[in-house]
Amino acid sequence: MQIITTTAEVRAAACKWRAAGERIAFVPTMGNLHEGHISLIERARAHGQRFIASIFVNPMQFGPNEDFNHYPRTPERDAEMLEAAGCDMLFIPDAKEIYPAGQEQATRVSVPAISDELCGAVRPGHFVGVTSVVARLFGIVQPDAAVFGRKDFQQLAIIRRMAQDLCMPIEIIGAPTVRAEDGLALSSRNQYLSVEERAQAPALYRSLQQAVKALQALSPKGISSEAIAAIEDESRAYLQGLGFKVDYFVVRDAASLLPYVYAAEVPGVVLAAARLGRARLIDNLEFDGI
Repeated sequence: MQIITTTAEVRAAACKWRAAGERIAFVPTMGNLHEGHISLIERARAHGQRFIASIFVNPMQFGPNEDFNHYPRTPERDAEMLEAAGCDMLFIPDAKEIYPAGQEQATRVSVPAISDELCGAVRPGHFVGVTSVVARLFGIVQPDAAVFGRKDFQQLAIIRRMAQDLCMPIEIIGAPTVRAEDGLALSSRNQYLSVEERAQAPALYRSLQQAVKALQALSPKGISSEAIAAIEDESRAYLQGLGFKVDYFVVRDAASLLPYVYAAEVPGVVLAAARLGRARLIDNLEFDGI
């Protein structure tokens, strides 16, 4: 596996691969990798002959009171994991490589409406930071496909919209959420949980399962906005009773992320974000049309 730090090196290698007729799949990360990240590389195998991963802790997507300076950085271990997974190239740029004129002067890429609610409402400016850096990385790597985890469901939807709106010839692929045996979605921020909080954390996934079960128990005639709101309220109350500070718990249309309105075979998704101690946990569970 090549480990490189500059845009020029990435483009030179990618140019050779494309000239040889090889398809390039890309997995952007912020490092501190776990099995969930590695599953993205494994998913990429079905979509290319060459695999590039990047590690860049993007300051633009962190708010003023968030954990940018303390975000865990483990580049040596990350490189070992990626090489073992069959990654061909690891791109580790510094901030000057991504933002040559500085972050404050950098061009922003914004996806309106869909970026302003849910996590976007709780973390203002977060998704502008995400789309701005992903657009830059796409421009550097110029991949044929890019793989993102479905755990960050809103992020995946926003990146898909950005790629579509900007006519980027990149296939955006969503990889299934990887979970611990007790159901907790794997995340770099899980390490912020104390032993007691880690034992409590799987309740977030259980609440999603309970909500989907309650939705599926409704007859088509019973799937009203009031019935959905009642399920959302009950789920929030359940989590709050266990000590979670709930940012949101909502049922949405899986394609548009608009509030779910019943129509035959329209897929939906239940999304939740809640704080437990120092950790902010996000998760979701998709369901087929009811």
